[in-house]
Amino acid sequence: MIRALTGFSTRRPWRVIAVWAVVGVFVALMGQVLVFRVTHTDSAGFLPREYDAAAALRIAREKFGAEPDADAVTVLVARRDGKPLRDADKKRVQEVARELSATRVEMPWTDEQIPGLSEDYSQTPRVAPAMTAPDGSFALLGARLLGNSTDPGMHSLYRAFQDRAQQEFGEAGLRTGFTGGLADTVDRADAEKTTQTVVGLAMVCLIVLINVFVFRSVLAAIVPLVAVSVVGGAAAGTVVGAALLTGFELDPGTPSMIGTVLIGIGVDYFLFLLFRFREELRRRPQEHHRLVAADVAARVGTAVTSAALTIVAAFATLGVATFGQFRVLGPSVAVSVLVMLVASLTLMPALLAVTGRKMFWPSRALAKAERTGSAGRTGELVARRPLLVLVASLALLGSLAVGVAGVRMDFGTGGTPRDTAAAATAREIAGALPPGVSDPTTVYVTADDGRALDPAALGGLHRAVSKAAGVGRVAAPVFDAEGTAARLDAYLTVDAQSQHARDIVVGPLRQAVRDATPAGLTAHVGGTAAVFADVETAVDRDLRTVFPVAAALIALILMVLLRSLAAPVVLLLAVGLCFAATFGASTLVFQHIGGEPGVNFVLPLVLFLFVVALGTDYNILISDRLREEMARGGPARAAVARAVRHTAPAVATAGVVLAASFGSLAVNADPSTRQLGFATALGILLSAFVVSLLLVPAAAALLGRGMWWPVRGARGRRDET
Repeated sequence: MIRALTGFSTRRPWRVIAVWAVVGVFVALMGQVLVFRVTHTDSAGFLPREYDAAAALRIAREKFGAEPDADAVTVLVARRDGKPLRDADKKRVQEVARELSATRVEMPWTDEQIPGLSEDYSQTPRVAPAMTAPDGSFALLGARLLGNSTDPGMHSLYRAFQDRAQQEFGEAGLRTGFTGGLADTVDRADAEKTTQTVVGLAMVCLIVLINVFVFRSVLAAIVPLVAVSVVGGAAAGTVVGAALLTGFELDPGTPSMIGTVLIGIGVDYFLFLLFRFREELRRRPQEHHRLVAADVAARVGTAVTSAALTIVAAFATLGVATFGQFRVLGPSVAVSVLVMLVASLTLMPALLAVTGRKMFWPSRALAKAERTGSAGRTGELVARRPLLVLVASLALLGSLAVGVAGVRMDFGTGGTPRDTAAAATAREIAGALPPGVSDPTTVYVTADDGRALDPAALGGLHRAVSKAAGVGRVAAPVFDAEGTAARLDAYLTVDAQSQHARDIVVGPLRQAVRDATPAGLTAHVGGTAAVFADVETAVDRDLRTVFPVAAALIALILMVLLRSLAAPVVLLLAVGLCFAATFGASTLVFQHIGGEPGVNFVLPLVLFLFVVALGTDYNILISDRLREEMARGGPARAAVARAVRHTAPAVATAGVVLAASFGSLAVNADPSTRQLGFATALGILLSAFVVSLLLVPAAAALLGRGMWWPVRGARGRRDET
């Protein structure tokens, strides 16, 4: 199958390139336009139905009309002279609130939106007075805008609403501030836009410069990046299309993660091909380059297919997770990697067949004998002193793994950068009101038999919630239109996004609700703190399930691919230790040294999958070459030296490129994204330079052909080691 695909692609390269150019670009463009139709930001919507916060969300939607895509905006109104609001000012605030609620806001269309395909968020917002500060310094309005808060079209609508509110209040001599929900999202996007653009360009330039330095060629630097960008866009578009057809909703971070992953993986696969292509062109100077390309694509295609299927299997295990954000992420990445695999077996060989030796112009490396360089010296060191190399590698990884001690999970959302207007408004509100006022924790009550509720029966529950530790005050019960459900808003004394708030919800608040709910009634606790408390429980349960399932599945795949029992054990132990080292180093940097509350709750799972799956890529490549070199006969240690010499440049370059791709996330203002970028980049570097080029070859040198037990890796004479 692999040889048939690569053979066709090298015989009919222009057809293959044309199909990818037309179909790939079209799917990529459609994906960019439609992505916001299949993403949503409601974490509670990803929780299993049996969780308390998920049940509260269902009541909020069914009984109180809460929309899943409702974006909250808090509007602060104050006098420009800093004096307390007068009666006339308060009256004007009420009048403007009514005017804003009765006026339709039209979404300004930009070049990013396509009428008919992009969502039109034009709407009449819901605006109502919320409260006035105790000292009368400002009044707060609550606004609701419906739409995907990550969509640039929604950002345009918010800015239009913001401009109108500022104009209306400005005419009355009042100033305004905006915070919460959508305002935070838009301000964050604006604050990070320039940084993300610069970092993205820097990442592209870095990848190009690395390839230019390695291959001394412009084409070898540009072609892989262009090809992988097209394929990555097509893969993301495929995921969006699949989500539209199946009705799945994606987390907003999934498309961007797919793009980052595929650029790194795709460039890696292309580099594996390029290095082997250059090696074979040197060895067979008289042979036509298309025949060489076909042979190389078939050989490397086997290793690439094995590596890609390992990643697919690892991420597919997320399908057993209970937390929907994980359950959707897994298949999405798996589908994307499959698309990249198809490109690796078709588009990439076709490009090699078309460019041939010109791919490495103007370098004269093809006319020169291959130099051993640092790769050769590394191979000789590993072959000569395998035990020393093995012990040193284990010591390095083990010392980093110690950092895991005392690790804590952080379920915070990252907050808003402190230098934004939304953050300044939030600080002004916090100076006069309790932290939980703008984001209440809500208790929803219903009768088991669906009957109308008796308001008097809720008095005890109201008093119990009011007395719960960490609760400042509780608003009077609000009933739905039929009177069959009630809502009690509890205002915590701490920030609803903090760990302290989650502790309050899980402990005293839910305990008070359980003890004080009258017989025949059911109560559920919802809100931001409750949602993240339940997410913490779901994630912890998923970690205990996904880790062993993924490890077992990867081990099974490696056994089938490597036709060995010993090699998969060596590889899994190596990447497992690499994961522990990476996680420990990340904990040390961010929690123990950086002083952050902990590591982000998704980091262990995502890091495990990336380090194990992507690290296995390099291990499969080196293992495949180890088997090939040992099959030539002769001492096993000499085979190890040759395998490292030939493979080290590809693994090292690919590792640096992939680490740069993920490392670009490390400069993000969001702490969770920054942690993910740093940890994944570090894990890739450790996988490439320590595990794949030192630890695994050293183990192979010590085990000899026993590495491939019970199937011999070669028929040649076995080394005494």
